[in-house]
Amino acid sequence: MEYLLLLPILLPFAAASALALPALKTAQNRRRFVAAALAAELGLTALCAAAAKGTLPLLPLGGDLCVTFALDTLGRIFALLVACMWLLSGLFAQEYMAGEEHLGRYYAFLLLTEGALMVLCCAADYLTLYLGFELMTLLALPLVLHTQTAAARRGGYQYLFYSIFGACLGLLGFYTMHTYGTGTAFVPGGTLDPARLAGHEDFVVAAAFLTVLGFGAKAGLFPLHAWLPAAHPEAPAGASALLSGVITKAGVLCLIRVVYYQFGAAFLRGTWAQYAWLALALVTVFMGSMLAYKEKLFKKRLAWSTVSQVSYILFGLALLEPIAFTGAVLHVIVHSAIKNGLFFIAGAVILKTGQTDVRALRGIGRSMPFTMGCFTVLSLGLIGIPPLGGFASKWLLAEGSLASGIPIFDWLGPVVLLVSALLTAGYLFSITIAAFFPEEGFDAAYVPHLEPGRYITVPLAVLTALTVLTGLCPGLLTGPVAALAAALC
Repeated sequence: MEYLLLLPILLPFAAASALALPALKTAQNRRRFVAAALAAELGLTALCAAAAKGTLPLLPLGGDLCVTFALDTLGRIFALLVACMWLLSGLFAQEYMAGEEHLGRYYAFLLLTEGALMVLCCAADYLTLYLGFELMTLLALPLVLHTQTAAARRGGYQYLFYSIFGACLGLLGFYTMHTYGTGTAFVPGGTLDPARLAGHEDFVVAAAFLTVLGFGAKAGLFPLHAWLPAAHPEAPAGASALLSGVITKAGVLCLIRVVYYQFGAAFLRGTWAQYAWLALALVTVFMGSMLAYKEKLFKKRLAWSTVSQVSYILFGLALLEPIAFTGAVLHVIVHSAIKNGLFFIAGAVILKTGQTDVRALRGIGRSMPFTMGCFTVLSLGLIGIPPLGGFASKWLLAEGSLASGIPIFDWLGPVVLLVSALLTAGYLFSITIAAFFPEEGFDAAYVPHLEPGRYITVPLAVLTALTVLTGLCPGLLTGPVAALAAALC
């Protein structure tokens, strides 16, 4: 049954290669094929999540190094999230990118990036994780560069520089664990060898912090965050959604694997590395919210919002407490659904109106009532208003912070999260208010119908419903995550 793991990994690569076939050169055939491949990928991922067992050593590289795959609870959560969001983004592109000159190239790298992420999700050891991380970075770059503008190239360069620099720090963690651990396979609680570690504790703590900083770059952790607001707005809206809602979570997955399955929460708890990580996460939460509040470009505002919101997750992980860990993983799912939806909406607005500045959206709710209605619900979820998804995850994060007993951070964390929520309300509700309640003098004599078609509205409806469902029934997710947190913390 372990060979089932290869199916969701290989299918996206095979589908991307098949796009070169002459039969798939026509736009209609290509759209249908990509949609079918993404739907099949979701089905195969669900099959693996339910049936795949055991560990699959696939490619020995000498010594004790081997590319190895397995799918545990954490991997299942992330793999299903990737497959679901990729399908919705692929459907969104059917309308948003219709008539694009280089659409075949876009679809190819969309599929290839999904395959790399599946390698990451199914990795059973540090080596496989690192290879998947680097592969994902390189294959996602053409999505950032797709429009081939000067701004897109600048964003692509920043994305590549920060990602490679972060990966180098992540490689330091691999060498450290290979030297001071019993192995680089992922084991709940960590694999540090007390005999090898003796006398080298300070070095290993420093290496752990640098590793966190390196993989944190992909998640937008300060000071390695600048690539997000540079790269996300320049990519097509569907790719921006995936960069913000999913690919940043690849950094989160790597952090969980390295901290909780390699170094171990018990080893890092109470060290300066934990306190520095907590401080950087809170700085990022506040900074991202403040800059999003000041930003006027629609997609760039959402990119700064991602900088802040993903650091909610990093703060929860840094607490090294079961409740906070549960809230962090729940926020991974909730934020992915919400931010994908918000970027889809930004793309729909730009597609239908050509407007990229939030100050030009007065009255847009009268032309796009369904789209902006979804925007309002998703915004409420991101702020954390009950009973929507963001409330449950942020409540657990605040509860975990208060229960941690870490001096200063136990109360400072909830305060910063609350201030960030108020700023989030400011930079999102201002759009909703202007959309549905324009200022006096707005010409409402002629309001054209600008709603997008079903390839955009259906993914929006799904993501909005998911935001509501995760708020009404958080126990569907928190149950298995809490059991995992108990084993890791």
